[in-house]
Amino acid sequence: MEVKISGGLRAACSTTPERAAWLDRLPGVVRELEQRWALTPDAPLSGEEPSCSYVAAVRSADGRPAVLKIGMPHMEAEHEIPGLRFWNGDSTVRLLEADDELGAMLMERCEPGTTLRTLAESDQDVVIAGLLRRLWRMPSPPHSFRSLSTMTQFWANETLSQREQWPDEGLVREGLRLFEELPRSASRAVLLATDLHAGNVLQAEREPWLVIDPKPFVGDPAYDLTQHLFNCRTRLRLDLNGTIRRFADLAEVEEARVRLWAFARAAADPRDDRRNENLLSIARSLAP
Repeated sequence: MEVKISGGLRAACSTTPERAAWLDRLPGVVRELEQRWALTPDAPLSGEEPSCSYVAAVRSADGRPAVLKIGMPHMEAEHEIPGLRFWNGDSTVRLLEADDELGAMLMERCEPGTTLRTLAESDQDVVIAGLLRRLWRMPSPPHSFRSLSTMTQFWANETLSQREQWPDEGLVREGLRLFEELPRSASRAVLLATDLHAGNVLQAEREPWLVIDPKPFVGDPAYDLTQHLFNCRTRLRLDLNGTIRRFADLAEVEEARVRLWAFARAAADPRDDRRNENLLSIARSLAP
């Protein structure tokens, strides 16, 4: 099987020695899995190129269309395989085979596989809110899923290391405070997808829409609305309060907590576009 590396994945793997070593091993891992799972290559997938994993269309041993995915070392995606096992195809793609140590998955292929981005954003709201309500369940103890506070603390440490890039120290400090407070003050905890936006929802035959690429953490459902909202920045700029209110109502979560999480992320999560005026405007408009 030819191993084609996307530009985004190659760039992401250049950021740490661990990821660079993973990329060097990748062709051998693909060949091993091809033999172990009796895979044959299929026509390339259409759509967005992955930047945090190797993804290829294949046929399984019984001829079914499938997707081979091997995740790059990535703190947020560490429990994707256990998450897919837990949801077991209920609103997500099904896991056909997996190797936890390699971070490798053989998954059902969504056909036709077009992304939810083809719908108007207001229609995306309805679909994503419905999917989130189905995903939000709590695994029975004991389980291995990490708390949402693990991720917010990881982000906070990274943001603190970038202090020279802060455009507004007051906003960032308040966002960091909420990163610590919000996970503790939630009245409900469920298994979250944390990265659910229209690009991670594909049209399928088994169900109209299925979720791919979850990054599971246990925590406040209100947090899970933020990723889709931040993928609708023009709407947020034009009607910030109305957009948040409508989506919170559709997802049946408390609007005030969605606003706080959106502020915290706009103000304080680490990213390359720290000086993005659109995000700064959102943070200032939502500041408690």
